[in-house]
Formats: sequence, structure tokens, C-alpha cells
Amino acid sequence: MNFDDFDISDEVKKAIDEMGFEKTTPIQEMAIPLGLKGRDITAQAQTGSGKTIAFAVPVLEKIFIPDRSPQAIVLCPTRELCLQVAGEIAKVGKYIKKLKVLAVYGGQPIGKQTRVLKKGVHIVVGTPGRVIDHIQRGNLDLIGVESVILDEADEMLDMGFRDDIQTILKNTPLQRQTMLFSATMPTEIRKIAKNYQNNPKFIKVANKKENIPKITQHAFRTNHKYKFKDLTKLIEAYDIKSSLIFCNTKKGVDFVFKHLKKEGYSSEALHGDMSQKTRDRVMNKFRNGNVRFLVATDVAARGLDISNLDFIVNYDVAQNYDSHIHRIGRTARAGSSGFALTLVSKEDSANFNVIKRQSKGKIVEKDIPSDSELEEIKINRILDEVKNSIKVDNLKNDMDFIKKSLSADITSEEIAAALLKKLREK
Repeated sequence: MNFDDFDISDEVKKAIDEMGFEKTTPIQEMAIPLGLKGRDITAQAQTGSGKTIAFAVPVLEKIFIPDRSPQAIVLCPTRELCLQVAGEIAKVGKYIKKLKVLAVYGGQPIGKQTRVLKKGVHIVVGTPGRVIDHIQRGNLDLIGVESVILDEADEMLDMGFRDDIQTILKNTPLQRQTMLFSATMPTEIRKIAKNYQNNPKFIKVANKKENIPKITQHAFRTNHKYKFKDLTKLIEAYDIKSSLIFCNTKKGVDFVFKHLKKEGYSSEALHGDMSQKTRDRVMNKFRNGNVRFLVATDVAARGLDISNLDFIVNYDVAQNYDSHIHRIGRTARAGSSGFALTLVSKEDSANFNVIKRQSKGKIVEKDIPSDSELEEIKINRILDEVKNSIKVDNLKNDMDFIKKSLSADITSEEIAAALLKKLREK
């Protein structure tokens, strides 16, 4: 569908057109008409599916600008996602005169947010904890809220926000419209839908990454005792320059991060116990290419939009198929190709077997390379680079130096072999 097919204002259509969107994504095609009718929605959709616009359009169409009290609230798990969502909503509402959208989150002085709230805001995008804080301080009155959106709902529950979410929902009018978006649908999410939504329409959008053959998936059986060593072998065998490495626990993240550093690999850790300031610093270093490896839990990585990522490594197998797809979908973006490598220890076997079965042949099992095989891989990689240089580079001056160095007791083959040895030792 085109956005022109929807019964929406010219202001919103113009903004979406300027954002470069012509055709709708599946989640937008299904959710926008329902949202415009005021229906409650429970949608299973991944990051990158276009869900922000799917809920932004219905929300913006209901905003009454003269009323400068909050009319919609969007809850997100992290500061970064709050800023991303608030920015996207503001872009869609660019031509709605005097529209005010505010992101509220921890890590920023509360006074600044309070002053903006007091002046009047139409849409609030916030983390549950900071929203509760503003409610308790009397800065935020949700009595006029008509729309509540729970974005990345499963992640908010994983981060311990269930009580906060329920408190916020109880502070909003019963006749509100509630739209819930989640990458996975565990029992707790279904309970919230049952208790706080009115006859919601369930939507499930297949992750577009599921069907993209450009993600090459390899899995490697390993022993827990040698798992980290096998990780470093894969890094060398695949010549991985940069990667997001997933662990299931904060303890696992710290272990892999510390041992990578010890082995001389530039790396950083990212998990839920970190302050927002530390998270921002780590993410900036990774995005700017100042560190090669970012080791993270699913919770910490949710909502992060990282481009140009060729490799995803699952140090621990994901808990379920949806989480696995969500992880690997961070590579092969914008039409590029990518690799997803998964280490499978005995403890991971049950989850992996389920994921492999559901992947329908997309995961190919391979053996961890032996030390001798790894050495051969490295040598062949160097020789390939040498052969390519012979084809494309001007080597005249270099050849002149080699000829001058030749003597009766030193051959060109010996010089080449010695240079290869030096390169391997680097």
C-alpha cells in the first residue's frame, strides 16, 4: 500500500513523503487502519519493521493541539530507544503546527524535563521509571491521555518494569486506546494484553530477516571448557574485524569481555547494570570503530540500531527462535550480506535444536578449525592478498628492490617465504 491510501491528514502525508517512505511495511499496512479506528492492538514485530510509524500515525491524527496536556504516552525500555522514537514521531508530525513531543528518561537532570512538561506537551515518550518519577512529583498528569503505546514490551518486562507499567496504565483513563508492540510474546505479555487492553486485535509480522538468504548462518559444537578459545579461533578463521557478541547473562558478558581484552582484542561490554552515561560511552566507541567487539546481553542490545555490521556471534544460544532472529537481524542490513555464527555447548543443545528445526535448514553446522587448519587459513588469506596486489598494484619499485637483494645464495622463493613468515608473526 501507499501512505496516500490511508485516510490521514495532508500534514502527516507530506512529512512521511519527505522522510522518503512511499510503500508501507507489513506492520504499517495492518496496524495503521486499526489504529485510526481506535482499536487496541497487540503486535508482534521486530526492530526495523517500521512499527514506530505504525503507531505514530494514529496517535498524531488524534492530537488536539489547543489542549497542551499529555494526550499520548509511549513507554520504551531504554534512553536510546526513547530518543529514537521521540525523534521519529516529531518527524512524522513535522507539519503539525505547535506540536510538542518530549522524551523523558533517567540520566538527564529531571528539572529540565519538568520545565518542559509544565509548559505543555502533547506526546510523552519515556522509560517507565522516569515516567513514574514525574507522576509522583506531580509533573505529569495522565488523566487526558487517549493513547498508550508499549514499545518493546517484552524488553521492558525483562528489565523489571512490570510493576511500573501497570502503575502507569492504572493512572490513565479506562477508555484509552492501548497499542502493544513486542518482538516476542511470552506469557507475561499476554497477561498484560488480557488485563489492560480492550478486545485487542493480534497482529504478527514475520521478521523480514527470516527469509533473507544473505545472512549466512553457521553453528559450531563446542565444549564449555574450550568455548572461549573456540570463539577466538572463529574470530581469526573468519577474519572478523568487528562484531556484536551475544551472551545470555551479565556474568557471561563480563567473562567474555575480560578475556577478549586479556587476549589483546579491543572490546567493550554492555549490560543492564550499567549507568546510562557508561552505556552511551560504550556505544559511541563501538559505532565510531574505536573498539572491535561489543559483548552484550539481549536486554542491553535491544533497540540499538547499528549499521555496517558484517558479523553477529552468539557466544550463548538464544533462549528461543524469535530472540535468535532478532539477534541475527542486526547484520545484512540495507541489502548487504552478513554472517551469524553460533557456538553450541552441551548446555545449549536443547535450545539450539529447537532453533535449528524452526530455521528450516538455514543453519549449517561446521567444525571448529584445528590449530593446523587455522594456520593454513591464515596463510591462504595472506597469499590471496598477495595475488590481488600482483593484479592491481604497481610493483615495479618493489621488484627492483627484490632484484637488488638477490644473490647466489638467496633466491626469490626464499625471500617470499621469509616475508610470509614475518607477516604471519605479526
